[in-house]
Amino acid sequence: MALRYVVKKTTFGFDKEKAEKYVARPFNVVSVDFKMLCNQVTAVGFVPRGVVKSVLDGLIDSLKTYMEIGASVSLGEFGTFRPSFGCKSQDEEGEVGTDTLRNRKIIFTPGSLLKDMINKVSIQKLDTTSKNSTVPPSGGEGGGEEEGGGESPDPTL
Repeated sequence: MALRYVVKKTTFGFDKEKAEKYVARPFNVVSVDFKMLCNQVTAVGFVPRGVVKSVLDGLIDSLKTYMEIGASVSLGEFGTFRPSFGCKSQDEEGEVGTDTLRNRKIIFTPGSLLKDMINKVSIQKLDTTSKNSTVPPSGGEGGGEEEGGGESPDPTL
């Protein structure tokens, strides 16, 4: 298995010329939803789907509980979740307040298991010119959206 990419023309707005350049963008065949993930864990872990769903729901609820108080939550080799936000800079210390906070987010830092995977996986250019390609030449930018009608990892879905 390999990660695939497509080449996209992109306009960069940070330079005065608004230069158009070509960049590689990840191509995601399918977006895996919660049901698909539970089914896959059931298949590889030999645990009933209801148990998998209950455990994952409990994990999500627990992550939420701890991050609401500002805790960083480590899931061992999987990685760590932590709440964060940005802030608009101010000239004076007293001007910094909750109204200057921006971009609330959850930061995920992968652990050794996922870092090793991403560093070792091969990367290939997606051939959009092939007759057997399920992707139109203009399709497939990535970002988690289902593109190109690729095969679902779980044939029962």
